[in-house]
Amino acid sequence: MAVTTTVTPPETSPATAQKRSLLPKSARAGGTLHGGPIAYAILIVFTIVSLFPLIWTAIAASRDNQRLAENPPPFWFGANLFKNLEIAWKDANLGEAFLNTTIVAGISAGTIVVLSTIAGFAFAKLRFRGRNALMLIVIGTMMVPPQLSVIPLYMMVAKLDWTDQLQAVIFPSLVSAFGVFFMRQYLLQALPDEVIEAARVDGASSWRVVWHVVFPAARPAMAVLGMLTFVQTWNDFLWPFLVLTQTGNPTVQVAVAGLGRGYTPDQSLIMAGALLGTLPLLLVFAIFGKQIVGGIMQGAVKG
Repeated sequence: MAVTTTVTPPETSPATAQKRSLLPKSARAGGTLHGGPIAYAILIVFTIVSLFPLIWTAIAASRDNQRLAENPPPFWFGANLFKNLEIAWKDANLGEAFLNTTIVAGISAGTIVVLSTIAGFAFAKLRFRGRNALMLIVIGTMMVPPQLSVIPLYMMVAKLDWTDQLQAVIFPSLVSAFGVFFMRQYLLQALPDEVIEAARVDGASSWRVVWHVVFPAARPAMAVLGMLTFVQTWNDFLWPFLVLTQTGNPTVQVAVAGLGRGYTPDQSLIMAGALLGTLPLLLVFAIFGKQIVGGIMQGAVKG
């Protein structure tokens, strides 16, 4: 006579079901987590603190220099915002500066993303002699302050007769040690070795593997690296200020640095120029921010 034994799965056992019933609805599988009043209060405080510098810049740009010098300073908008923005736009020639900065930041970001992805793939998935030593050298370059390379780099640019030309800003920023390290760490988890081996078994060459396997897998990280590089290049001041002039081929930061000069600097014009220089970055993030965050979450799930 056969004996039939029924085993209740752990997830459907009475004890497990009872424990699950005691949990709040938001903590069960498929439930939606909701923040409490304290979480909302903390998020509101952090949001206000984060937005305060931008709001204060707009308030200062809407006032005049005399009002900004008073104590206490103004904490609400004045009537001179559009007037100061127009003066700053004309005095700093920000139209040409925006075009120059877009060219520099776009070329630098695109080149860094492509080269960093290829190099990161090589360090993460390829086996070759000296790989670890070379990676340590790449990481070591991140420890060197960029100010130390200003003098030899300027001498090199001067010998090439590139001063006051955009290539003097573009070429030194075409590679990034951080970008290589960032893409290497991402591809170690997001790109399984089995996928690469399957592509090689199908007869794919190394460059075809990079184009059809590596680039699609690294797309979320490439978007993040591209955004970070674009913002960093857009906000770069020291090196463009040394090799460019306000009257030649200025970038946004160099052009804004020439505003409000005189015996008494006009702080309202400086703030107006700073606000104009920040608006394109806010616009870019407003358009592509959702796609970038979604790409990060997609890459995290795949990894």
